[in-house]
Amino acid sequence: MKKVSQSKQEHAFLANKAYHMRVNSVLMTTKVGSGHFTSSLSCADLVSALFFSGMRFDPQDPQNPDNDRFILSKGHASPILYAVWRELGVISKQELQAYRTFESVLGGHPAPKFDRVEVATGSLGIGLSAGLGMCLAARLDKRSYHTWVLMGDGELAEGSVWEAAQLAAHYKAANLTAIVDVNAWGQAGKTLYAHHMDRLKAMWKAFGWQVITVDGHDIPAVCRAYRTARAHQGEPTVILARTIKGKGVTLVQDKPGWHGKSLSVDQEQTALKQLARIYHKDIPTPTYTWHPHLPKHHERKLPATQPLALPSYTLGERRATRYAYGQALAALGTADARVVSLDGEVKNSTFAQLFEEKHPARFFECFIAEQNMVSMAVGLSRRGKKVFCSTFACFFTRAFDQLRMAAIGEANIALVGSHAGVSIGADGPSQMGLEDIAMIRALPGSVVLHPCDAVSTWKLVGAMNNYTGISYLRTLRPQTPVIYPNEEVFEIGGCKVLRFYEDADACVVTAGYPVFEALKAHDALLKKNIRISVIDLYSIKPLDAQTVIAVGRTAHGRIITVEDHYPTGGLGEAVTSVLCNEGFQITSLSVKNLPHSGTPEELYAYEGINAAAIERAVRG
Repeated sequence: MKKVSQSKQEHAFLANKAYHMRVNSVLMTTKVGSGHFTSSLSCADLVSALFFSGMRFDPQDPQNPDNDRFILSKGHASPILYAVWRELGVISKQELQAYRTFESVLGGHPAPKFDRVEVATGSLGIGLSAGLGMCLAARLDKRSYHTWVLMGDGELAEGSVWEAAQLAAHYKAANLTAIVDVNAWGQAGKTLYAHHMDRLKAMWKAFGWQVITVDGHDIPAVCRAYRTARAHQGEPTVILARTIKGKGVTLVQDKPGWHGKSLSVDQEQTALKQLARIYHKDIPTPTYTWHPHLPKHHERKLPATQPLALPSYTLGERRATRYAYGQALAALGTADARVVSLDGEVKNSTFAQLFEEKHPARFFECFIAEQNMVSMAVGLSRRGKKVFCSTFACFFTRAFDQLRMAAIGEANIALVGSHAGVSIGADGPSQMGLEDIAMIRALPGSVVLHPCDAVSTWKLVGAMNNYTGISYLRTLRPQTPVIYPNEEVFEIGGCKVLRFYEDADACVVTAGYPVFEALKAHDALLKKNIRISVIDLYSIKPLDAQTVIAVGRTAHGRIITVEDHYPTGGLGEAVTSVLCNEGFQITSLSVKNLPHSGTPEELYAYEGINAAAIERAVRG
């Protein structure tokens, strides 16, 4: 009998695994009547070779900190992800058959509800950024793992991909490999570059990546590409794999109109016979025995953490909350070695530079690329980092899709938006964060915080570090006086009653810069024997409804909300949502005119959110 080489046995084993993965991709999508089996068939060989040859990981221990990481950026191809975990013995046949059903963790697109999924994907252009975050976490922790990101060629049209590509090259993330499944088809037709491999190669090379082109169905060639990528030093690697969508099923192979569609039962039987005829060959003898390539180390050591130190501000001193954020973050970095700071090239305005000065290794400049920054933060957080992302509040709107996906993936990241509201003054409306509260409030499980002074800012930075989920801190450009003592306690979900009367004429609920306008109005009205209670609602979500209701009732049910934000989705609507069935009379003062350049005082008067406007509302 002719002896079969070890490598040929391995390649035959990998082909056989790819065959079974193709079969299961067809079966699970036909059973549920939906799903992207054609996108799975094109990358089956790539995934088989990666999981059973290229990667170093313990399939039974997903929490091993030295496991290679895999991200399915083309999340619509989820059948192939679940199929490979079926072959690894993690998913049962019954679980696979429950794909896309209400009770199953195997959703139509991957999410960490299934514990082998790193980050939620499905909105394209997310995976490479998250992978870069994981690579930087490995660098910080001196871990040996490699991160592999499987992408579709259609998502190369996403700008966020090239944001990530630039930064990965800048940080020389050699432990990152992107695998592009170039099957030339998108949802509605051909992809932008189809099978023009030379053009794709030139693009990635221009961005500073090592580029390998390969036939994505040639398993020995794919295995060689993976070995080359892992061994390469100095720059990240992209493997451009030319594939055929629907590979192995002639009815759908390289044909339009099948994206996201399943086969009928009769078509399924024909497809299974074709796949068996093409791929189902016995593994040559002697039988190849597969063992996972286990990582070299698996020490699990958590860094020591301490509580954030108390601030040392003086009552009455003027300090911008954005500056207090930078000071608090730098102090937090000393107390907690897990803390990492990302900034969108405005660190001298957000004052994230104060963190960089003390902890340069844990600061990553993300430049003007907010989408990549947010998904990088998700990747870092999945590897145990407490990530604070900062930029102007208005620029987070660019990354809303990334934030939405972070929420779907139950990510743990802290966002800090500076230059909030019209209080920034002369820079004008393009720089004013006026939609940010609404945007972050809409995310499930999110927290929205808007402190008015340095002490409350400092304390809330510490609270964000202890929160699991997406938290957002809104900071201000102008300097504001310190009104709270350093020992004051601030908790997520709380508020502060700054002025209170048992028989008030109205209750003003506000946050941030308008707090001081409300206090001015209080003093002016008191001289006219008109008394108003004032609440600093620094936690807009979650909201301390009990206190607002209690104080509001002592003010004859008259509530006035004041905010430096558009009315839709802001503080006023947050308050109204908890008071709507309580019999209150609510007046909302907010930014209702399109703002323009001017001083903060001029703009507050123009928008009707200054002390004079509050006085008018109270008298009215």
